[in-house]
Amino acid sequence: MIRLTMAAVALILGAGAASALDPDEQRGFTFVSTNCALCHAVGKFGESPLAIAPPFRTLHEFYPVDDLQEALAEGIVTGHPSMPQFQLEPDQIEDVLAYLKTLE
Repeated sequence: MIRLTMAAVALILGAGAASALDPDEQRGFTFVSTNCALCHAVGKFGESPLAIAPPFRTLHEFYPVDDLQEALAEGIVTGHPSMPQFQLEPDQIEDVLAYLKTLE
């Protein structure tokens, strides 16, 4: 229950950014909100619900966002121990990358 509440807060904090997004950015936001927000902060504000999960708004500080394309295509297997493995389709990758770029 607490985890679900924290995810709802993360979605609300990111919702302001979602209103001004292009369609591909919006699809990326929807994907990360659905699949990542239980652990990661996916918006421009707020802490990640799981302390060891980096907020998505900081990813560009560690990796050029475009460099994440290969990892998303092959399947992300690193990360925190409880992170599920994701392998995205090409259109999903473009959408997620487009959204991540809005957080830079």
